[in-house]
Parts: sequence; structure tokens; C-alpha cells
Amino acid sequence: MAEAAPPPATKTAPPTRRWLWPGGLSARLLVLTSLFVTLAALFVLPAALASFEEQWLLDRVRSAELAVMATEVAPDGRITQDLSRRLLDGAGVVSVAIQTEGLRRLVLAAPRTLPNLYLVDLRDQNPLSWFSAPFQTLFGAKGRMVRVVSEPRLLKDSEFIDIVVPDDILRAELISYLWQALFVTVFAAIVVGGLVYLSLNAFLVRPMQRITRSIERFRADPEDPAARVETSGRRDEIGRAEAELERMQLDLVAALNSRARLAALGEAVAKINHDLRNMLTSAQIASDRLAAIGDPKVAQAMPRLERALDRAVTLATNVLAYGRTGEAEPDLKPVPLKAALEAAAEDAALEKDAVLLKVEAPARASVTADPDQLHRILMNLMRNARQAMGTMVRDEPGQITVSLVKEPGWSILRIADNGPGLPERALAHLFQPFAGSARHGGTGLGLAISRELAQAHGGDLTMAATGPEGTVFELRLPEPEKAKTPKA
Repeated sequence: MAEAAPPPATKTAPPTRRWLWPGGLSARLLVLTSLFVTLAALFVLPAALASFEEQWLLDRVRSAELAVMATEVAPDGRITQDLSRRLLDGAGVVSVAIQTEGLRRLVLAAPRTLPNLYLVDLRDQNPLSWFSAPFQTLFGAKGRMVRVVSEPRLLKDSEFIDIVVPDDILRAELISYLWQALFVTVFAAIVVGGLVYLSLNAFLVRPMQRITRSIERFRADPEDPAARVETSGRRDEIGRAEAELERMQLDLVAALNSRARLAALGEAVAKINHDLRNMLTSAQIASDRLAAIGDPKVAQAMPRLERALDRAVTLATNVLAYGRTGEAEPDLKPVPLKAALEAAAEDAALEKDAVLLKVEAPARASVTADPDQLHRILMNLMRNARQAMGTMVRDEPGQITVSLVKEPGWSILRIADNGPGLPERALAHLFQPFAGSARHGGTGLGLAISRELAQAHGGDLTMAATGPEGTVFELRLPEPEKAKTPKA
């Protein structure tokens, strides 16, 4: 049997080359600071070289003036060749000439030819030639001579002084100065960069590292109290970042706790849902038997009992869905307002605490909503109001007033009660599950679920007012042109 041919070798992509660059913020800060200081010094270096060359040439001019003054005090104005050479060597020049009253006169000159002579006029230099002069000296041909013309300072009667200087001496001086400047530049870059690095590291990098460590520890274990950021009380951007991070961590911990309780609630409802359905089925069978008795009072109460059983099954299923994912998409249709309010008041047991329901709306008024979800919203609001008013001692009976206001594209229901108002502890987290309950032992799920249902309709549920005279909630529902299109 022939052996199978080996699979063709696959070509591996060549490794990507990466520039060596420090990964830490501190190292990058040190490198960038030193680099910027060095670049700033290098920008200044051409001007420093030009200024050094100009000053060096002026020094040669002043030395040449002194040499000329020495010749003027010689007997008969004559000097020997040896003295001339010594004066030229002392001044560091090759020749000296002056012009007086339009007459140019060669005062000192060495017995040599002057090859490759170029002119530098210090009396009138434009910025471009001033900047470029050092580089012409550094990169020019060797063995050249530079002729310098300048205004005299010591020779008052002369119009100008003209000297010739070997270019090689000037180049050597420039190179020596350049190395000194580079050394000073590097040294200054290291010192200044180090000082800037230490300052920025103390004021910026270390606080950012502390914030980063807090974020990493908080991500690993949000429930660890040591993972919370410690605010320094600074009033700059770092202090604001610390304060905002602290608030975010507190809000996230509260959200995680709420989610955990919701998950526990969903798990608990899932466990009892099966048994609850069996109990409700038994209650429905018993209600059917009661309906067969034929008693008029029983027949009158049966529709209420059947609605209560149906809604109990729906509510159990919806609470389970809320604990897992969320509410179902609302099935929008016109809902008669008065009938919906009376059904919600009946299930909220307003008669238990003798709370009256007052409807301020036309008899045939309707809103566009999901009937079951609207019933849950209204029932939660009425039950909360009844429970709040049931705990207070009052001279007048409790009353819930529901009014309807029509605005372009919106139906606004105002549910007002004459209860004691909401306490301060409930206002901060009014619509947050397990945190916004106004009574001891409450879960705060009622308002959270009601607001989620209202927002699923494309509207909202908000608290308009609260105080000793009562509490007012506003339920905004869109009209058909703004309402969400229900799923097919």
C-alpha cells in the first residue's frame, strides 16, 4: 500500500518587528522629557555657534587694534620685522590694515601669500549669513583665510579695520566649543529631564498607578473593601478622577448586589413556579365547581376570582422572566381607562384600608397600552399608595386621584394620593430594585418593574411631586403615532 504524501508545509508569517519602546508610563516620561530637552538645546546650538564665532572674530579685531597702537608709539613709526611678527602672533592674525580718511593702509603683514581668502563683514550681517557662518567654517576647505572687516573701537580716527585670520584656527576653536556645548546639553538634558521626571512622577504617574491598581483589584474582587480607591482630596483632574472612580465603584457594587438579589429571586421563583402553578390549577378547578352551584352571590364574585387567578399565573411567570432577561414586548391596543383603573383598584385592595378612587377623565377615555402591563403598573402604584396611607392617622379618608391629560402624541396619567409623602431615604434610589422601598421589609421591585414596563411602551414613569400633602406620579404613554409597533 502506497504511503500518503505528506501535507505541504505551510508558510509562517515572518515575525513583526517592533521598535524597542519602554512600556511603562514612567520610563516613557523620562525618555520623552530628556529627548525634548535635548531637542530644545539643539535648536539653540546654531545660534550659540554663530555668537561664539562672531565674538571670537571680534576678539581678534580688538587684539589687532592693540597691535596697531603699539606700532604708533614706535620711534619714527617704524617697527622691525621681528617685532611685527611678534605683534601678529600675539594678536592671532596674519595681517592688519586700517582705513583713515578714505585711505587704506597696511599696518602689519606677514611675508606670505594669502590663498582661498573669503570675507566676513561684521559691520552689516544679515541673519541668514550670521547663522550660516559657523557651518561654512566647519565644513569649508582646509587652509583657507578669512578676511574680517569691522568698525574699530580703540582707533577712533579710523573708518574700519581689516584683518586676516587663518580659518583652521577658527575651525579648531569652533569644534572645541561644539563639543563643550554638546556635553553641557546632554548634562542639562539629564538633569532637567530627571527633575521633570521626578516632579511629574510624583504628581501624575504615581497617583495614576494607584488608581490603576485600584481598578485592577476591584475588577478581580469587587466585594473586597481594600480594592476601593482612596481619595487624596486633590482638586485637580487626578482628584476628580479619584472621586468619580469611587462613585463608580459604589454604584457598581450596588448594581452587582441588586443583580445578585434578582438572580436569587429568579432562581427562587423558578423553584416554586411549578408548585405554584399546581396550586393555582387546583384553585381554578375549585372555582369551576363553585360556579356550578348556581348561587347568585357566588356567580357575582366568580369573574373577580377568575381574573385574580389568571393574573396570579401571569405575574408569577413575569417575575421569573424579569429575574432572567426582561419583560416581554408590549402588545399595544386601546384600553378603556375607567375599566382599567377600577380593575387595578380592585386588585390593589383599596377597600381594605377604605381608600377611595377618584377618576378625573371622560367616561369613554382610553389609552394605548398593553392591557396586562398597564394593569400591573396601575396596581403597583395604587397598592403602594394604599400601604402608605394605611400607616398614617388622618382625619379625612385616603384618596387616590387619577387624571388624564392629552398632549400632542402623548397620554399623561397623573396618579396622586393624599398620603404622607415619600421619606428621604427612598428618594435617592426610588426606581432601583431592592433599594427604593419606602417601608420596612419592602423590596422596591414594584416601582422598578412599573417603570421598566412604561419605558417598554416608549413612555416613562416619573415622580412629579411628594410631600406632606401627598405624592404624585406621572405615567406617560405615547399615542398610536408614537407608540411602538407590536411584534407580528
